[in-house]
Amino acid sequence: MVTLKVADILAESVVDGLGIRTVVFFQGCPRHCQGCHNATLIPFEGGTEYYPEELAEQIIAKMTPIHRGITFSGGDPLAQADGLLDLVYLLRKAKPDLNIWLYTGYLFEEVKDLPVVKAVNVMVDGPFILAQRDINLPFKGSGNQRVIDIPATMQNNKVVELKL
Repeated sequence: MVTLKVADILAESVVDGLGIRTVVFFQGCPRHCQGCHNATLIPFEGGTEYYPEELAEQIIAKMTPIHRGITFSGGDPLAQADGLLDLVYLLRKAKPDLNIWLYTGYLFEEVKDLPVVKAVNVMVDGPFILAQRDINLPFKGSGNQRVIDIPATMQNNKVVELKL
């Protein structure tokens, strides 16, 4: 059975997507972006291993009625795409209207066919580029990154960025 390596679960955040969100930081990233915001999460060693069912329970236990949704960050959650898909299905079963954001260093065009990408609401894509760092950008660290509305993108068959 697939397990997920998680560095941390943050009960409440307002900087990792719209509204109050629970955030899961996955352990491991293959990209090694210069100036990485979460450099301690780059190694695949470390973190805590969870079965998707266990992680779903942990996440749901941290959520309250004022939570707007959940955000998956890292590391890079797509480095564990299969287990993440299992987790998303479990969360959607428990909370069908849950708003799910996914941060990844991959471009949407590189990962658009992964089932887990199609199962989230918003994807912030692209590697962090230190030369394009801008702390004034909402929900992203560098100007090349996009905050993508996944259902609208799938429906229109072209990238549709979320209006912020």
